[in-house]
Amino acid sequence: MSATPQRHRRARRLTLAALALTAGAGAMVAAALPAGAASGGGAGPGRTVDVQMLSFNDFHGTLEAPQGSSGSVSERQADGTTKSIPAGGVEYLATSLREARKGHEYSVTAAAGDMIGASPLLSGLFHDEPTIEAMNKLGLDVTSVGNHEFDEGKTELRRMAYGGCHPVDGCYEYGKTFTGARFPYLAANVTDEKTKRPLMSPTFIWKKGDVKIGFIGVTLEGTPDVVTAEGVKGLKFGDEVETINKYAEELNRQGVKSIVALVHEGGLPASGAYNYDCDAPGAGAGISGAIVDIAKNVDPKVDALVTGHTHQAYACTIPDPAGNPRMVTSAASYGRVFTDTTLTYDRQTKDIVRTPLSAPKPLNKVVTRDQAKAADMSELIERWNTLAAPIASRPQGFIAADIAGRGSAAFEKPLGDVIADAQLEALAPADKGGAQLAVMNPGGIRADLAYKAAGAEGDGVVTYGESYTVQPFTNMMNVVDLTGAQLITALQQQVSGPVNGANPKILQVSKGFTYTLDTTKTGADRIVVDSVKLNGAALDPAKTYRVAMNEFLAGGGDGFTVLKEHKNKLVGASDLDCFNAYLAQHATQEAPLAPPAADRITVVQ
Repeated sequence: MSATPQRHRRARRLTLAALALTAGAGAMVAAALPAGAASGGGAGPGRTVDVQMLSFNDFHGTLEAPQGSSGSVSERQADGTTKSIPAGGVEYLATSLREARKGHEYSVTAAAGDMIGASPLLSGLFHDEPTIEAMNKLGLDVTSVGNHEFDEGKTELRRMAYGGCHPVDGCYEYGKTFTGARFPYLAANVTDEKTKRPLMSPTFIWKKGDVKIGFIGVTLEGTPDVVTAEGVKGLKFGDEVETINKYAEELNRQGVKSIVALVHEGGLPASGAYNYDCDAPGAGAGISGAIVDIAKNVDPKVDALVTGHTHQAYACTIPDPAGNPRMVTSAASYGRVFTDTTLTYDRQTKDIVRTPLSAPKPLNKVVTRDQAKAADMSELIERWNTLAAPIASRPQGFIAADIAGRGSAAFEKPLGDVIADAQLEALAPADKGGAQLAVMNPGGIRADLAYKAAGAEGDGVVTYGESYTVQPFTNMMNVVDLTGAQLITALQQQVSGPVNGANPKILQVSKGFTYTLDTTKTGADRIVVDSVKLNGAALDPAKTYRVAMNEFLAGGGDGFTVLKEHKNKLVGASDLDCFNAYLAQHATQEAPLAPPAADRITVVQ
């Protein structure tokens, strides 16, 4: 559900002293190589060869160029200002990767999870088969799983990997059976609770000639906190560091010394610009978050970490436990950016040379839209759009301007207010649950509503495809009993505890529900309890309230454990149905919906 980073990180059972014993592995080649040892020198192969690694993450089935703020990246200028650049779309991503590979005899393309899940309608309507097909075509060699690969459960994930038509919807194209991914999905830290075996392959060894590079793929240990309980039923998610170190040792025993970890967990750079130098003023100084702890503890045998989950762009050098520089990268999201990394492979040691000057620093590169579209991707999009058109093009409502959701950096998002109001309105009638308020998790808002037309529908028209892109999970709504005290605890869990303490997740709330968030304080104290009101009246801790929320939140998702304590649950319509019904009622052509004021949460800074 949520794509926000997890901060709960149990104490590492590995010590730097123990890891230092392995400092010789993944070795730093400090001494100069023999004369003529450089790649391409002499009559035969040189001692070293440069391997190009192209990587990206968090694609989320975004085949068409994304709209709104999701369809651009911020570029830092020489004078310190930033510039917005339109970016993304698989037609351009394929062209960018194919152009980047030219002139490189050794090139591998890897990803760090969330290729599918929370996808726009063009892919999501067909259970992400179009995205797997696109990844096959653009030459993806390997990816880790991410949390969103589990949105539809382990059986559906295995179908994505190995093929077969959907068990309910069947085959979508006449005479064609879905063949699955031509690249391996790695899930080293995901095991079946019954068999105790990894759900999917833990590692993959990429080979070209005499060059071998091993890949280990993991998702965040906290995946059960950000996916519905049904999606991860029967699965156990292990510690990222322990898992990576275990399989790094195993690869070494197989003779594989060059190792890359694909980690669906990430960090938060100090700047949102894709070209921000997060090594200034020192190695890894400009980045924080879970990936820093992971990078500092992963065995030096691992030569680079390709990461994701936070939808941020960064290319850092975070020292490994032996104090040696190691590359840690992430390429934003939605195919807007890719990372170009040079791995210098030593044919004699079979390891990556990690001296500071052995290779250029990894670069994040924008997938611009001023380049030619890849014809095969255009054909793929057109083919699936033809199948989706009868549903996708249906108008649902009209808006007067952009309504920011995913692209809003504010705690309270205008589109979050709209969604919460839609849920309250749908479930307020007595026979629908009698809801008095609604709360919505911010990670479930997957896009903005853009005023500018994406196709032929006209400016201001919200199509079914666009509303689906905002609410793609089709979560069933629940109306439950919670006491005022439990509601206050839920507000406090937004900004405290092992999941949200370091990275708050502010629930979007329906009209009439107001309170003050004091960011000058810490932890649960950030919620000013006396300010919490419903329709102007102070919330009574002893009183029971009927609250609407999606099933993800009702199951305690995103760290809101108190919400699992609800009583008298009634299951209602899906979140998408509630959203579309609200648009039909309140967003007409004669009176289009304007962005709400987003003034329900008073923020003290």
